[in-house]
Amino acid sequence: MTQYIGALALLVPDYNTAIDYYTQILGFSLKEDTPMGPDKRWVVVSPPGAQECEIILAKAKNENERAHVGNQTGGRVFLFLHTDDFWRDYNNYLAKGVHFFETPRSEPYATVAVFEDTFGNRWDLLEKKQVLP
Repeated sequence: MTQYIGALALLVPDYNTAIDYYTQILGFSLKEDTPMGPDKRWVVVSPPGAQECEIILAKAKNENERAHVGNQTGGRVFLFLHTDDFWRDYNNYLAKGVHFFETPRSEPYATVAVFEDTFGNRWDLLEKKQVLP
């Protein structure tokens, strides 16, 4: 049996603002934007080259959901964006105004830095290192 996480939902305050941020600032692809009623859409984005996991941009629809936009994990890093070139993406994001909480650091598993998206969600940008047995 094979299983994988195909998608995850990310609460956002507005579809268009979220689409603009993820596609224009982070460089993600808009995979789908399908109307599903008067105020609901099925919006899917993914990082360049991603083949399995996508992000569903879910518009917060009530007070409770709106209160959790940008804080779906209580302030912890929520998403882990792997890259094949940390410095390319780090410098590109800095140039586009992405807020990093720290200077990049070298860990045994990766080069990594925590950043915040426009809604307040914390992400790790990381380039994994080859770990030898």
